[in-house]
Amino acid sequence: MLEIKAKLRIPRGAYKLDVKGQLKLPFDARQKSRLRTHLVSGEEVALMLPRGDILRGGDLVVASDGRVVEVVAEPEKVLRITCKSAGELTRTAYHLGNRHVPVQVGEGFLCIAADHVLEEMVRGLGAAIESMEAAFEPEAGAYGGGHRHNDDEQGHAGRIHQYGEHKDHGHDHAHDHDHDHDHGHSHGHEHAQEPAHVHGPGCGHDHEGHAHHDHGHKHK
Repeated sequence: MLEIKAKLRIPRGAYKLDVKGQLKLPFDARQKSRLRTHLVSGEEVALMLPRGDILRGGDLVVASDGRVVEVVAEPEKVLRITCKSAGELTRTAYHLGNRHVPVQVGEGFLCIAADHVLEEMVRGLGAAIESMEAAFEPEAGAYGGGHRHNDDEQGHAGRIHQYGEHKDHGHDHAHDHDHDHDHGHSHGHEHAQEPAHVHGPGCGHDHEGHAHHDHGHKHK
């Protein structure tokens, strides 16, 4: 079976490339790193991309036999959203973002995958909706990670997604973990120390040697 494991990172027009095949997929399939599918020619192919990579229409990928294959965004049912003002469109985008909905952002419009529940919500906000079939290229996300979200995807529309709180939560969790670890380390260190001992003349200890092994510990 043909395998695709890498996406070309060079600009499309940088070199003359002999494209031999097309991979036509909707967005839901293009954001998966592991997928068994077919080229337009019918040849079976397995996607084995790095996690987080999103294939966009126009991207070029390299197959295991050396062929360069073009990615085509397959038209799918979407809702094109417009509003009377930029403020209303921003408000609509905010409410969609609160629902973690993949959103394509264009000049004066938003685009989401067809969904009758979201359609009712958006109409309730006063927006106009047009149903159509088109390539869907939502935002990839401001922070990247599992969704990802790539450096070479500038210019593509992507996912409006509120990751801020989740990101902060992960940071705080890591901080607390480190704090607990330090606490445990200090506890173990104190436990290992010998009970306080009063040193003085005639105690029988080699004070110079003891100080050498003390490694900076101060005895009370």
